[in-house]
Amino acid sequence: MKPIGKVLCATGIIAGLLAFFWKDPFNAESLSGARVLLTGASAGIGEQMAYHYARFGAELVLTARREAVLQKVMEKCLTLGAKKIFYIPADMSSPSEPEKVVQFAVQKLGGLDYLVLNHIGVTRFQMWSGDVAYTRWLMQVNFFSYVALATAALPTLEKNKGSLVVVSSLTGCVFYSSKQDGGWLAFLFSGRPSLCCTILHSLGTLLFTHHVPRSACLVPVPHSQAHLSCISDTALRPSCRIKAFWLWPA
Repeated sequence: MKPIGKVLCATGIIAGLLAFFWKDPFNAESLSGARVLLTGASAGIGEQMAYHYARFGAELVLTARREAVLQKVMEKCLTLGAKKIFYIPADMSSPSEPEKVVQFAVQKLGGLDYLVLNHIGVTRFQMWSGDVAYTRWLMQVNFFSYVALATAALPTLEKNKGSLVVVSSLTGCVFYSSKQDGGWLAFLFSGRPSLCCTILHSLGTLLFTHHVPRSACLVPVPHSQAHLSCISDTALRPSCRIKAFWLWPA
């Protein structure tokens, strides 16, 4: 057998052994009864995360702007096995909404084990046009509302040794400063070892991985598994406080 053949054969054997002996440490039962507040739950990754949490038997509070769509997501979650589920329409461009949403969730569920921040205001990829009002709106939705939600939920998350999950993107790394992306999370978690943080970064290429906070663990996952990977990894409470997923099409 040629050397290349031996290498391929050995690689195949090792891969087979790993596949046979390796077991996914994630236990879906660990999320049964978990109390989750999920923002941006009406579509995309947020909607799919809601369905996964429902299948695992979690108790959910969903929020997004579109009430009619939230109702449909809630109905499907009930059929999938959610133990409890509520929804509250909210527009995160309003400074008063974040605290109201957290209060609603704590009242309905009796506390929180997971705060999943997934909502987003669409960014205009164009040259600066002088639209200060739009910039103010964008910062409120994509930054200040995240800070307000996390701050309002910190007492109950600390009490329950809970977790914060942040779905971010490449624009959060490149077009905002680090203090406006992962940096403020690191600040919030300073001196709070009972809390766990997972950041889902949608990075199109490794060219941009240097923008991810140095304290982060960078894990590659396909787009099709992004929502499930984010949930399962946070449930495992990784040793690193910030974990960033590098997504690729699949």
